[in-house]
Amino acid sequence: MSTPLAERMRPKILDELIGQEQLTGKGSILRTAIDNGKIPSMILWGPPGVGKTTIANIIANTLQQTFFQLSAISAGVKDIREAIDTAKKLNGAILFIDEIHRFNKSQQDALLGAVEKGIITLIGATTENPSFEVNSALLSRSQVYILKALNDDDLVKLMQHALANDEILQKKKIELKETEALIRISGGDARKLLNLLEIVSENMKGNIITDKTVMEIAQQRIALYDKSGEQHY
Repeated sequence: MSTPLAERMRPKILDELIGQEQLTGKGSILRTAIDNGKIPSMILWGPPGVGKTTIANIIANTLQQTFFQLSAISAGVKDIREAIDTAKKLNGAILFIDEIHRFNKSQQDALLGAVEKGIITLIGATTENPSFEVNSALLSRSQVYILKALNDDDLVKLMQHALANDEILQKKKIELKETEALIRISGGDARKLLNLLEIVSENMKGNIITDKTVMEIAQQRIALYDKSGEQHY
């Protein structure tokens, strides 16, 4: 089974990132911090599929620092302490926590000392307002960066980039004739867009993508999921 398109197209450096110019464009605060090799602990706040995990990975790659990744859905205080203990031995590391808003107060408190002493550089990702979901003590030691849903131009660029550069899609010689349906269904979510583009490319007849083709395939998929009881929102 091949790696999903969204994962194959995940940017490795800032210059490959599409969208979030306000954070990662030339001269922006976060870009400057990364270029200088000195980043603060931070909370990346934004809707799904806009680049939070990607930016965390790019930071770790660019700074060539040890990178730990935890999901607040499944991780507990024990996992946090293990990461901190390892970071102490390595003289520092980046700890990325996805959906940090799902951590309770004691789990968030377990991060405080290590963040304060610089043992870890925390990167928390959240879809919820950190002012309400992240402890004030942790928030005061972190910079909050707001990520926006990708606009239509960004989404078109993303599709064109995938069609031109992904080895599997290149072979199909797909022509992107219409984009409105793909953009509308994705709702500014890059991962959702690329997943849909991949599904369409695998199920379409011919090699020209139109809005009609996209809607037909998308509706078939929804009907299939509903029938099997696997449709989740």
